[in-house]
Amino acid sequence: MTAKPPPLFLGIDTGGTYTDAVLWSEEGGPKGKVLAKAKSLTTRHDLAVGISGAVDAVLEQSRTDPASIKLVSMSTTLATNALVEGQGGRVALVMIGFSEADLARDGLKTALGTDPVVFCPGGHDVHGNAAKLDLSGLEAALPELGRSVSGFAVCAYFATRNPAHELAARDLIRDITGLPVTASHELSAKLGGPRRALTTLLNARLISMIDRLVAATEGFLAKRGIAAPLMVVRGDGALVSAAFARQRPIETILSGPAASLVGARHMTGLDDAMVSDIGGTTTDVAVLDGGRPRLDPEGATVGGFRTMVEAVAMRTFGLGGDSEVTLEDGALDPKILLGPRRLVPLALSGMVHGEAVTVELERQLRAPNPGRMDGRFALRTGVPDRLAAGLTGPEAKLYETIGATPLALDRLLASNAQNATLNRLVARGLVHISGFTPSDAAHVLGKQANWHAATARLGAELFARRRDGRGQTIAATPEEISDRVLVTLTRWSAEYILETAFAEDGLDGAATVAHALVQRAVDAHPGIARFTVALDRPVIGLGASAPLHYAGLPPLVGNGCIVPEDTDVANALGAVVGQVRVSAEARVSQPKEGLFRLASGQTVRDFTEEGKAIEAAQADVRALAADRAKDAGTDSAEIHVSTEFKVSTIEGQRMFIEAHVVAVASGRPRIAV
Repeated sequence: MTAKPPPLFLGIDTGGTYTDAVLWSEEGGPKGKVLAKAKSLTTRHDLAVGISGAVDAVLEQSRTDPASIKLVSMSTTLATNALVEGQGGRVALVMIGFSEADLARDGLKTALGTDPVVFCPGGHDVHGNAAKLDLSGLEAALPELGRSVSGFAVCAYFATRNPAHELAARDLIRDITGLPVTASHELSAKLGGPRRALTTLLNARLISMIDRLVAATEGFLAKRGIAAPLMVVRGDGALVSAAFARQRPIETILSGPAASLVGARHMTGLDDAMVSDIGGTTTDVAVLDGGRPRLDPEGATVGGFRTMVEAVAMRTFGLGGDSEVTLEDGALDPKILLGPRRLVPLALSGMVHGEAVTVELERQLRAPNPGRMDGRFALRTGVPDRLAAGLTGPEAKLYETIGATPLALDRLLASNAQNATLNRLVARGLVHISGFTPSDAAHVLGKQANWHAATARLGAELFARRRDGRGQTIAATPEEISDRVLVTLTRWSAEYILETAFAEDGLDGAATVAHALVQRAVDAHPGIARFTVALDRPVIGLGASAPLHYAGLPPLVGNGCIVPEDTDVANALGAVVGQVRVSAEARVSQPKEGLFRLASGQTVRDFTEEGKAIEAAQADVRALAADRAKDAGTDSAEIHVSTEFKVSTIEGQRMFIEAHVVAVASGRPRIAV
């Protein structure tokens, strides 16, 4: 009898610059075996193109029958990058029972920006008792909002204790507009209305982006005859089904970095390490303790916003191979600054668009003096036209001028006001800026060769012509400025790793201390006071450019740096070796003596006995966790239930205040038969 071939697992990571794919088998020892790996440029206008390029390459390398793939798992940095770069669809925020003053809390007003907000009377108190709900103002506004936004976020006062008003608003919005709606109680059971509203707002902005990614992946898999479940990595490293992720895309922030942590642990076997993952847009730094990533109990912070999403305790910095390179303003000896914005590298633009880029760069080099916009181009990202809804007149006019071919900014922009308009289009994710980046510097120095080096060199020449505060050029040659850019990137990487370590140790002023220590480590004249610092664990360097940028790390951080063999596909590998993990929560409160109120899921029930209320809460969360585990993609979940009581003692008598009941379900994802 012929032995059945072992199931194969396909991992995909869609990053800001590259889409990675890896084919993995459980056979081949405790770490399994990587059978093939490949990269393809991420194509934001049509994500399926980049996905197919990477996956087709691994199928061809391994000569694998697509039908033998039994599970596909995907991680992505698209949501993380969008929040870091301030991008996302235009959405309407509906606040029920809140006042305008609440927008000033937890960064909500900053995150909202110019997006519309509607306030409605209603909401509940801490025990789930309702105030009077009035949705007439929302109903009147919906026809116009439905034409100018891509989705809605709904947050009601104390919705975690009673979600009835959020459900009513959600149903009304869906009936009138048909657009996606995120309700805050679906994302978090924690108190703190403004931060829950912030999390809901960001979730609504990301829905169209993650929906496009999942749809592109599912469409490609169907065309290739891969009939396997599709999983997505969440921000805590757990796997969930694609359908689950589509409804809760906010949970995919830090998905790529979380997958990289799982991959780092799998590849190195190290239980304790600092993990630094450098991509095109961001550097993500986290800590492995006892073989598990540290989780952030307060919720993930990305792009300066503290969310309520449980995720790895990852610090995300706007530093990567495609970071914008600029100069410090107004200094005699200006420092090189990197990020946080991602640019399309000139070398990449030159490879894709050829003379449309090089001719303009050569024209700018022939000018007797450097121009403020030299080496910069604008081009559309290629997102669907419906995502350009709500543009102002100047924004729409400029957007019409910009096309799919890079257009030099010195020809495009005539005023500072137009530059501000362009930046708003970039923030909406409608337009890319192409310019000089560390990736270009690496091409100039021959340390990277996958794109068009000649275009990178032209960009470096233009950047080297810029003037310092004395009126002198900042570098004599393209090689000199390129070397300075790469040295700066390594130094900043060391600072961010140390800053993360100091923050995890609870030290104040982590960024300032880290900067000073790295400055002293590389300065030829360190000063009167001598001090050194060393990490207590090695650094695991991840990312395709980690061997280049992290070679100089050890003397700056005082410990070794390990770059695994498959570091370039750590995220994709981490995506296929993880587990499904979901949770459900319920709370029991005592609104008045002898009455115990249970809030679980979308239901609120009253009991006259504490014990029966707790038993019902435990049964509810177990059932909810089992259902969510099934929806998330596993049929073999183990469920653990824990109960935490808040009580007080008055005159020797125990007084019940509240109980928090949590069920956690975990298991390996289901695979195709």
